[in-house]
Amino acid sequence: MLFRIQHTFAFKFLIVEKMITVKRTDSNNQDFRKLVKELDVDLGIYYKGEKSFYNKLNTISPIKHVVVAYDENDIPVGCGGIKEFSKNEVEIKRMFVPTAYRGNGIATIVLKALEKWSLELGFTKCILETLKEKPYAIAFYEKNNYQKFPNFGEYVKAENSICFKKELK
Repeated sequence: MLFRIQHTFAFKFLIVEKMITVKRTDSNNQDFRKLVKELDVDLGIYYKGEKSFYNKLNTISPIKHVVVAYDENDIPVGCGGIKEFSKNEVEIKRMFVPTAYRGNGIATIVLKALEKWSLELGFTKCILETLKEKPYAIAFYEKNNYQKFPNFGEYVKAENSICFKKELK
């Protein structure tokens, strides 16, 4: 008989008098999958003729390290994941907060939770990709001390992509 144990860990933060709980999980989490479907619809607007290129890079299986943020009513309001990219680097994947919940600091909570988990796993750098046509995403990462650097991996070919990195401390 096989048993599957899902290990979770939660953080609590107070934001605008609302409690946000961050759950550690993996890409099999149904709330994560639901949020990623919303993300894919959102990104489809930007991909235009590059949809097939980005779709192959945006798979969610397997992402072993995923966080899902929940509001005080246990509604999933944000997500993100990390995947090992190299011995010292993780790539942040599938960061998303639905439009209705943006502007409340949820993305920052998700990002900080991913950075903390990355450090606990022994990584020293986070890297990520976003789209040039998403100035709010670019501003968010810059506000969180991410620095632009040359496109990496498959994104070297992606003219619509911009990549960021951050040394973790």
